[in-house]
Parts: sequence; structure tokens; C-alpha cells
Amino acid sequence: MKITEMKDKSLEELGKMEEELKSQLFKLNLQKSLGQLQNPMKIRGARRDIARIKTLIRERGEKQ
Repeated sequence: MKITEMKDKSLEELGKMEEELKSQLFKLNLQKSLGQLQNPMKIRGARRDIARIKTLIRERGEKQ
């Protein structure tokens, strides 16, 4: 997901997205350890999306 799409979301929506991405990342890492992961770049994308969300949450917290 792109950062411009994330900026339109509220803090609650960002929190939910972060939790979903964390569970997705856990599942991807599990698949990787079992040798079932088809596209290892999905792990990298999930980590980057989590970092983007955390950055947005931190930035909005400082503004308030």
C-alpha cells in the first residue's frame, strides 16, 4: 500500500491495519520457515508497510 493511501486513514484504522500486517508477517515467516513461501518479497513489503504505519502514527501523535 502506498503512503498516500495511508495518510487518508484515521488513527484507529491505522492501528487495525498494523495489527493485520503483523499477523500477516507472522504467517509469512512461518511459511518461510516451512519452505512453503512462494514470494519472499512479501515479507519485505509487509515490514515496510508496518514501518510506514508506525511513522504516520508517531507523526500524528506529535502534532496533537
